[in-house]
Amino acid sequence: MNQVRLLVVDDDAEIRRLLKEYLHKAEFRVELAADGVQMFEALEKMPFDLIVLDLMMPGEDGLSLLRRLRTDSNTPVVMLTAMGEETDRILGLEMGADDYIPKPFNPRELLARIKSVLRRTKALPQSSEPPNSAQACFLDWSLDLQQRHLTSPDGVVIPLSGGEFRLLRVFVERSGRVLSRDQLLEFSQGRDSNPFDRSVDVLVGRIRKRLQEHPKSPQMLHTVRGEGYLFSPEVTFVGNG
Repeated sequence: MNQVRLLVVDDDAEIRRLLKEYLHKAEFRVELAADGVQMFEALEKMPFDLIVLDLMMPGEDGLSLLRRLRTDSNTPVVMLTAMGEETDRILGLEMGADDYIPKPFNPRELLARIKSVLRRTKALPQSSEPPNSAQACFLDWSLDLQQRHLTSPDGVVIPLSGGEFRLLRVFVERSGRVLSRDQLLEFSQGRDSNPFDRSVDVLVGRIRKRLQEHPKSPQMLHTVRGEGYLFSPEVTFVGNG
């Protein structure tokens, strides 16, 4: 069995040491990087299953690194953020991070978040749909359930982050049903929400942009005031042939 590879990116040497020791005991292979240069050097040498990325670093900060990473990689990212920096968390989610945990944190909670993201990333593509289901088609759009991208009506292929893909898949699988934020968070991320959790709203906004929806009058992904969201198109699942 291949060992899961994690890359921890943090400018604090003590945090890097403690996380490597703790995550190694959890049977992960852990590599360390102190900044963006070391991060991208590590990524060039080998693929990683997940990156733990601190947002508050000197020089090029984590948000900038995440933006660069997302230009050509969907590697899952768990952000480490300052306790009170909600804006940074929202920006990180908008850029394609999969989850976040505020500092200071309990290593056990970080481990749980890592396992949850890995479980969702690895398990979701093979679950929920029959094995021969390859695409979800709606209003001349198609969502590739294996390659994790959208194709627009004019044939443009639109890459999706992990979070975008999982949430859009939840919507297409449950088209015509109003889904609460709690349900969407549970179905797509496998965790409960809290009163300040805006990750679902952030991802809905990103999906609307991918679908070229007008923010004032969306045609597919509707806000139901006081209840949640509704994906309205009729969806057809197409097999491999």
